[in-house]
Amino acid sequence: MFAALTAAVAGVVMLASCSVAKQVPYFQDIQSDSLLAIMPEPVTITFAPEDKVAILVNSRDPQLMMTFNLPVVQRYIGNDNATLSNNNSLVGYTVDANGDIDFPVLGKVRIGGLTREQAAEHIKDLLVSNSLIKDPVVTVEYMNLNVSVLGEVNKPGRYSIDRDRLTIFDALSMAGDLTIYGLREHVTVMREEDGLQRIYEVNLTSAEDVLTSPVYYLRQNDVIYVEPNKMRANQATVNGNSFLSSSFWVSVASLLVSLGVLIFN
Repeated sequence: MFAALTAAVAGVVMLASCSVAKQVPYFQDIQSDSLLAIMPEPVTITFAPEDKVAILVNSRDPQLMMTFNLPVVQRYIGNDNATLSNNNSLVGYTVDANGDIDFPVLGKVRIGGLTREQAAEHIKDLLVSNSLIKDPVVTVEYMNLNVSVLGEVNKPGRYSIDRDRLTIFDALSMAGDLTIYGLREHVTVMREEDGLQRIYEVNLTSAEDVLTSPVYYLRQNDVIYVEPNKMRANQATVNGNSFLSSSFWVSVASLLVSLGVLIFN
């Protein structure tokens, strides 16, 4: 009787462990060396109101350069010892509610809805067409664009966007990947669209679901939340011992073994 009960408890613990193990790997619906027929359309980040950008205009004429560059931007852009996203003293341009920035001499310049490359090209064209500079080289850099990663990841926090195309896996990698307790089937991404907060769910165990998701490519201010699985949630109970937790069943098995030793001795 005792042996049968102990074996049953051990079996339950093993089944629970196997069930958890099956929920851990990513891309469970693809085989090695297989080709995915559906790939997401590449999406590049575009500027939106309240984004802050650094813009540097280079020219053969130093005097012209001084005219079109903010003083602090001239000192920091291209300096290997300074990081744009981490330097709070760096001055840049803030995109207003209409998508415009107030640029020297040119005045209001609309960059809202443009990519970083398009914004640089647009400013260059304006400088040339207005006969202000003949040979400008315009560089545009992000300053305050971020995504937030919360929940069951190893390094939750706010991370700067350092590239034009940032995927959900890029953000999770910056956050140290999911912990073993992260629920991979229901990763939530919150995104502001047209003044509304829209909620998306992504199943990381399915390659097709991830790659066809509207949030595979992230935008500035997206929030990723990784929900804890049942095992982690159960640890929030008193002493972490609940009926569904593996620690509960391990404790039961240990108690039964101890009782068995006492009874049969």
